[in-house]
Amino acid sequence: FEIDGYLNYFDYDSAALRKPALAGLLFVADYLKANPIIHILVEGHCDERGTRDYNLALGEKRAEAVRVQLTKMGVDRSRIKTRSFGKERPVVLGTSAESWAKNRRTVIRLIPE
Repeated sequence: FEIDGYLNYFDYDSAALRKPALAGLLFVADYLKANPIIHILVEGHCDERGTRDYNLALGEKRAEAVRVQLTKMGVDRSRIKTRSFGKERPVVLGTSAESWAKNRRTVIRLIPE
């Protein structure tokens, strides 16, 4: 199980974790607990709708939701950084429901030692 690049997707205008995300984050938490020297960055992303400031705030809420869940699963909070990119780094360009759904996400990145 590779956690670098691990994705969670969110509903429109929401920072609530979906049920499939909780199962996946359990694997991430287990990996981190088994590898205590690893630190991660949780990137929060949004679709193109909404203002820049609104999306930066929502992206931060999404990243923080992942951090809170991993902490509840036993990972030391100090090992998890968060950063919001708002709508600045879409993974898919376009104005369709499908592209918006893929851009409403968090991405876990390993922080180099």
